[in-house]
Amino acid sequence: QERGWSSGMRAGMRAGMRAGMRVLAVLLCALRAGGTELTFELPDSAKQCFHQELERGLKFTLDYQVITGGHYDVDCYVEDPNGRTIYKETKKQYDSFPHRTEVKGVYTFCFSNEFSTFSHKTVYFDFQVGDEPPILPDMSNRVTALTQMESACVTIHEALNTVIDSQTHYRLREAQDRSRAEDLNGRVSYWSVGETLILFVVSIGQVMLLKSFFTEKRPGSSGTST
Repeated sequence: QERGWSSGMRAGMRAGMRAGMRVLAVLLCALRAGGTELTFELPDSAKQCFHQELERGLKFTLDYQVITGGHYDVDCYVEDPNGRTIYKETKKQYDSFPHRTEVKGVYTFCFSNEFSTFSHKTVYFDFQVGDEPPILPDMSNRVTALTQMESACVTIHEALNTVIDSQTHYRLREAQDRSRAEDLNGRVSYWSVGETLILFVVSIGQVMLLKSFFTEKRPGSSGTST
């Protein structure tokens, strides 16, 4: 009887582990949401456009942020396949635009730095397409409560999403701060070189001035005849 009880426990544990592995596999698949992340250079007085073909009724989200350059601002607009502007912002440092498509076709989103004549920009954007798949199969149609393992997987999934967003945020902030630090370091270096040159010129001028004070002046010979 004890042997049967222990074998039943082992079978239950194996079944629970298999169920947990299935849930974990679904969780990892749910984390692979379709999308594109890109960091690109946007020269002054330039515009860069990207195109994506989407089906009707599909949700997409565009997140962008200017990392370096000028006042960290950029113009952004999104057009549908009919050429209608569905989103437009000017001189924004960062923004997020969610939208559900109404027509099928190629959608265009552009970043413009045409208002700037000398500031070179670095822009990051994240373009996510489609709704996030359910973490668990038939989760929206379930009539029973989630098990403890399923609830733990949902909590882990939300925590991982938070971690991903935080990592992206801190990575962009680190790139921004590094750019500012490099720019400040360059200015300090140029200022130091300028001060060194000024001190060198002033030192030479002072030496020449002191030397002129101690230079013996020979009076001109004036002969007198008697």
